[in-house]
Amino acid sequence: MKPRYINLILIILGGGIAIYAEAGEQQNVYILISGLLVLMIGLYRFSKQIPDKEPIDKSENKNEEK
Repeated sequence: MKPRYINLILIILGGGIAIYAEAGEQQNVYILISGLLVLMIGLYRFSKQIPDKEPIDKSENKNEEK
């Protein structure tokens, strides 16, 4: 299974657990925290896959302005 799909499953699962824990009359804090933890792990893993922006070379910009 590709890491992208694993991250998506973690995000959806964590959000679902957090919503489930929030919906009840008596909130179970441990379920809510575990849902948020799974959600944050999925978001962190997903954000690591996004490539960085390429740095802008200032010397190229100076040549284009002249």
